[in-house]
Amino acid sequence: MATMQYPRFKQSRRLGLNVCGHPKAMNRAHKGTSRDDKKLSNYGMQLLEKQRLRAYYGVMEKQFLRYVREAKKAEEQTGHALVKILESRLDNLVYRLGFASSIRQARQMVVHGHILLNGKKVDIPSYRVKIGDTISLKEKSQNIELFRDNFYSSFPINYPYLDKDKENFSGRYLRYPERDEVPIEIDDQLVVEYYSKLI
Repeated sequence: MATMQYPRFKQSRRLGLNVCGHPKAMNRAHKGTSRDDKKLSNYGMQLLEKQRLRAYYGVMEKQFLRYVREAKKAEEQTGHALVKILESRLDNLVYRLGFASSIRQARQMVVHGHILLNGKKVDIPSYRVKIGDTISLKEKSQNIELFRDNFYSSFPINYPYLDKDKENFSGRYLRYPERDEVPIEIDDQLVVEYYSKLI
């Protein structure tokens, strides 16, 4: 399985945005470390936003292109549809529910079989979660201190499209998120413009 294995902090500094979610990721960032510190052409700005969005979700280019093509067929704005598709990935929702402290950790948890979807093991990080599906931590995995700490410490952070069940180490995907409910600082219209030349 191909994965994006760049140094996370270095990537965040280069993109000028904390795409890995770690609180210390931008500590060594200063003027000149980011690509957008330089004057960029329209194409350069589109490319940068595309790279930022891909980095947020840790998606490879080939798969990302498939998502863009699917989003273009949606009845709503392509950028908003693309974000909804990305948010519906199993690894992302494991991260949003607080089982993991990063997308990378969430992907590893899924691959290693710690996560159940509607009571059944699913080990495909890109699996598309449907509305009403329940994501839970395997019973054996509930004893792992790291996962317990992640889940309990994430409770101040809630997303309106998710319902977290503290007692059962689980959460439900209630509905597709509105664009302003997704905590990513991306101009998705620039991403769509970038791919409009390629699709």
